[in-house]
Amino acid sequence: MRVSSESDRQSTDLQRDALLAAGVDERHLFQDKASGARDDRPELKQCLDFLKKGDTLVVWKLDRLGRSLPHLLSIVTDLKKRDIAFKSLTEQMDTSTAHGALLFNIFGSLAEYERALTTERVNAGIAADKRRGRIGGRPRTIDPEKLEAIQTALKAGQSKAAVCRTFGVARSTLMDALKRAGWTEART
Repeated sequence: MRVSSESDRQSTDLQRDALLAAGVDERHLFQDKASGARDDRPELKQCLDFLKKGDTLVVWKLDRLGRSLPHLLSIVTDLKKRDIAFKSLTEQMDTSTAHGALLFNIFGSLAEYERALTTERVNAGIAADKRRGRIGGRPRTIDPEKLEAIQTALKAGQSKAAVCRTFGVARSTLMDALKRAGWTEART
C-alpha cells in the first residue's frame, strides 16, 4: 500500500480494505507514505525482501507499486525470476494465469516501444542540431584561449592550485580540460 503524502488527507484505508477482502493476511501488509517517484521506499524494499518462492505479491492498483511503467516492469520481472507471482486487484492482472502473463508481456512490449521511440526522437534531434552546427552538451567552462594561457602558466612552472586560483576554475574542471587537450602530468 502506498499514499503519496504524509498528511492526514490521504489514507490507505481503501487499499487495506480491498487487500484484506482479497485474502491478504493483515500481518503481511506493507505501507509507504511517499511519492511513487521516490526510490527510497523502505516498506516496499522490506516487502520485496520478505517474499519467497511460491508467494504472490498483491497490490490494490499498479500505480501503487511502481513509479513508472519501466520501474513496475523491473519489479515484476524480478519477482518472476524468483518464482513469485504478481497480482493487481484493480486491473485484474495475475501473472500466475495465462491472461495475466499475456497482459504483463504486452505492458513490457509497450514500455520497450516507448523507450525505442524516445531514443529515436533524441537521436533525430541531435542529428538535426549537428546539421545546423550546434553541438550539444554542457558548454565548456574553459574556452580555448583561456586553456592556452593555463597551459603556458603550467609550462612556466606554476602549480595547478595557483592556476585554479588565478583563472578562477575548479581543480576538477581544470583536470578535465587538460585531459581533453591531451595534457599529461609529465609535461607539468
